[in-house]
Amino acid sequence: MGRTAPNLISESVQTDAESSIVGQLVDFWFQIRAPIVAPVVQLMVNLCLVMVIMMFVERVYMCVVIVLVKLFRRKPEKRYKFVSIKDDVELANSAYPMVLVQIPMYNEREVYQLSIGAACGLSWPSDRIIVQVLDDSTDISTKELVQMECQRWASKGINIKYEVRDNRNGYKAGALKEGLKRSYVKECEYVAIFDADFQPDPEFLWRTVPFLMHNPELALVQARWKFVNSDECLMTRMQEMSLYYHFSVEQEVGSSTYAFFGFNGTAGVWRISAINEAGGWKDRTTVEDMDLAVRAGLKGWRFVYLNDLKVKNELPSTFKAFRYQQHRWSCGPANLFRKILPDILNNKKVGAWKKFHMIYAFFIVRKIVAHIVTFVFYCFVIPTTVLVPEVHLPRWGAIYMPSVITILNAVCTIRSLHLIVFWILFENVMSLHRTKATLIGLLDLNRVNEWVVTEKLGDALKSKFIKLGKKTRMKFGERLHVLELMAGLYIFFCAVYDFNFGHNHFYIYLFLQAAAFFIMGFGYIGTFVPS
Repeated sequence: MGRTAPNLISESVQTDAESSIVGQLVDFWFQIRAPIVAPVVQLMVNLCLVMVIMMFVERVYMCVVIVLVKLFRRKPEKRYKFVSIKDDVELANSAYPMVLVQIPMYNEREVYQLSIGAACGLSWPSDRIIVQVLDDSTDISTKELVQMECQRWASKGINIKYEVRDNRNGYKAGALKEGLKRSYVKECEYVAIFDADFQPDPEFLWRTVPFLMHNPELALVQARWKFVNSDECLMTRMQEMSLYYHFSVEQEVGSSTYAFFGFNGTAGVWRISAINEAGGWKDRTTVEDMDLAVRAGLKGWRFVYLNDLKVKNELPSTFKAFRYQQHRWSCGPANLFRKILPDILNNKKVGAWKKFHMIYAFFIVRKIVAHIVTFVFYCFVIPTTVLVPEVHLPRWGAIYMPSVITILNAVCTIRSLHLIVFWILFENVMSLHRTKATLIGLLDLNRVNEWVVTEKLGDALKSKFIKLGKKTRMKFGERLHVLELMAGLYIFFCAVYDFNFGHNHFYIYLFLQAAAFFIMGFGYIGTFVPS
C-alpha cells in the first residue's frame, strides 16, 4: 500500500531536521577543532612523547647492562661467596641452618597437593626444616583436604605444621606475619616462601641458602619462575613473553647493579632477621612482597637473583583471573609508591643513586609510566590524531622508538617472536586495566585494597572437559567486558575515518587494535572452565 502525501512530507521534514543536526555538529566540530581541540591533543602528544623517551632510555640502558653482565659473566657465584654445605661428622646436622618453608593458601583445591608435596620433598635434613602451611581457606571441604594432606606427610616423618586463623586480616601478608609469630619459628634463620601453585625442585635450598649463610649482607635470594602451562592458550603465551622480560632483564639488572629488585612474593628465601629489621610484613597495600623488599632495601640489605634456578608454577589461563591479577599487580605498586615515597626521600642509609633508581626507574618508569603511556598514547592519543590533522605526531615517537622498545621486550622469549604482533595488541588491551588500576592506586580510590586470589586450575580444565565429554559454552552475558568494547568502538571509528580521509595509514594498526579490543571485550580469550 502506498504512502500518503502527509507521511512523505513528515518523513522529508524529519530527514531534513536530522541532516541539519548532523550538519550543525560537523560545523561545530570544525569550528573548535583547530583553536581548542588541537592544542589539547598536541599537549597530550608531547607528554606521551616524553614518557616514550623515558621508557626508551630505560629499556636501552637495561639492554646494555644485561649484555655486559652476560659478556663478563657476572654470575651471582662470582659476585658473592658461595660454598656448598658439606657434611660435618662432629657437627652432624647442626651444620645446616634451620629453614622455615611457608606456603600461604586460600581455597587452593586444585593445587594444594602439588605445592605441599614439593615443599615436603625438598632435600634438607629433616630435623633442620619446618614446612608451615598457612591455610586461610573459607571452603570447609578444601580446608579438610589440606589438613589431611598435611597429616599424611607428617605420618611420613616430615616436620609439617598446619596453621589456620579465625580471620583473613591482611590476606597473604597477615598469614605470613602470623606464621612467623609461632614459637617454633624462633629456631629458624631463613624462610622460603612458595605460593600454592609453586613446585620447587628438591635441590632448591641447596642452591639458595649458602648465599645467605656466607654473605651476611644478603637478605633475599630470589629464583626465577618457570611456567608449566605457557602453551595452554594464546593468552598464556602472551603472559610468558611479558614475564620473561621481567625475569631475564629487570630482575637480573637490579641484582647486578643495585643489589635491589622487587621480591616476587614467592620462590625466594629471606633472612628472617632482615624481615624483622625492615618492620615485618605489612598489609597496607596489595603488594606486600614489594613493600617488604623496598623497606629492606632502605635498611641497606642486598638481594641476589638466580636466573638459572627455576621454580615451576602456573599462569592464570582464564581472562577473569588474569584481569584480577593485573589489577592487583598494577594498583599495588602505584599505591605503595604514594605511601613509601617520603621514606625513600628521608632515608639516610642508602645513597642518592640508589634512591634515584628506586624512585625513577623502579617505580615511576616501570610501575606508572609504562602502564599509562601504553594505553593513553597507543589506544587514545594516536587514534585521536587522525581526527585532528592539525596535530603533529612525529614518526620517531609513534613508530620507531616504540618498535625498539617492543623488540627489546619480546626478544627475551625467542620461541614466541612470531607472535609479536598479537602480543602488542594484547598488551595494549590490557593496558586499559593497568592504567585504571594505576590511577586507583595513585589516588587511593575505591578498590585500592581489593584482593582477589588468582585462580589456579591445576588439572581442573582437563578433568572437567573429560568428565563432560564436550566443551561447555559460557553464557554470552558473562563474556562481555564493556570497557574493552567501548575502547574498541572508538578506535574502530577512528580507523574508518582515517581510511576515508587520513593520509598516515594509521588505519592498518587501528583496525587491528580495534579487533583485539572486540575479541577480548566479547571474552574470546583464555580458557573457560565449566562449572
